[in-house]
Order: sequence, then C-alpha cells, then structure tokens
Amino acid sequence: MNELRELREEVAAERGEQAELLAGLRPDQWDAPTLCEGWRVREVIAHTTMPYRTSLGRTMLELARSRGNVNRMADRCARRDAARLSAAELLASLRDNIDHPWTPPGGGARGALSHDVIHGLDITVGLGLDRRVPPERVALVLAGLSRRNIAFFGTDLDGLALRATDLDWGYGSGTPVRGAAQDLLLLLCGRRLPPGRLSPEPPPRAPGRKR
Repeated sequence: MNELRELREEVAAERGEQAELLAGLRPDQWDAPTLCEGWRVREVIAHTTMPYRTSLGRTMLELARSRGNVNRMADRCARRDAARLSAAELLASLRDNIDHPWTPPGGGARGALSHDVIHGLDITVGLGLDRRVPPERVALVLAGLSRRNIAFFGTDLDGLALRATDLDWGYGSGTPVRGAAQDLLLLLCGRRLPPGRLSPEPPPRAPGRKR
C-alpha cells in the first residue's frame, strides 16, 4: 500500500474511533483532567479540532498574538474554544472532519497521525479507559519520531533504554524501562503516566512541553 494512503487511512480510523469513544462519555468526563497538563477532555478536543475551524490566516494572527510561541497559542485557543463550544459541538467538529487533510507544519500525514494518536491517549489514559491503539498505528507514529522531534517535547530521557513489550521497538540506552508502545510514546512526549504502566517506574523528571 502507498505510504501516504496508509497514513491517511490510519488518521481517519483514529479520528473515527475517538469520535465513537467521546460520544459515550458522561458530562463529568468531558470536564475531567487529561495527561495534557491543565487541560480537560474538552480542551484537548478543542485543540485537536481547531485546525478544522480556523483558516491559515487566522492561525497566523493567533500566533502573532502569542508572540510566536506555539505552545502559548495552543493553550490560549484551546481554553477559549472549550469555553464557548459545548461537548456536542466539539464532538461534531471531530465527526465532520474525519477525512480532513490538515497536517501540522512540516509534519505531513504522519505528523497529523501523531497529533491525533498522542492527544487521544492523553484522554483515554487520563480517564483510565482501557483503549489500546492498534500497535501497527503506534508503530507508524514511532517510526516518524526523530531526535529532533523528541527534543521538541523537552523530555529528559538520559540514561533510559525504552523497550516496547508489544512491538519490536526501542529507544535510548541505559536502564531498561519496558511497557506498551503507546505508553512509551507518552513518556517520550513528556507525559506523567499513572503508576503501574511501565516497568520499572522511571524516576521522576522535569516534565516536557505538552502540546
């Protein structure tokens, strides 16, 4: 299968599965915290669906208002949109754009898949839901992570050797830390995982950038 086509299909599948899951959430779960520090479920979905509602020109204006700081812009816009849009409207924004062609700057379709998968895990792991992203989908995300990508998140992984238990994948050298590939992906992105998901538990470190 053509790689771009495969990535596009996985993006659509991930969005569709997330929409189905979100449709079953209780109102209080929409207001529950996620692994994305300071964001509830509604802020995460406001963030992931923002590109579907916002033109490039408006995005550049928002970035200018945030003095060029992408993370600051993402946080401000997510909080604003989460406050003005209902859970039903946020869900509709996702459902209506399952095949939307948005890609992050310089990230291509693989970047779009990474964005959706990571933020989907922010929600499900944060809520304690037993959703496993298909390992082959996580493998596509991990295959696109370079040292530069990982450095963007600012995560301190010195002295750790990440080893997936459900994929033939590893990263780094030092003390082995084993877990499901999706949990290791979250660790790479600077998320603080609930206890018991990694073995052994990595030592506490300064969190990375989250968006």
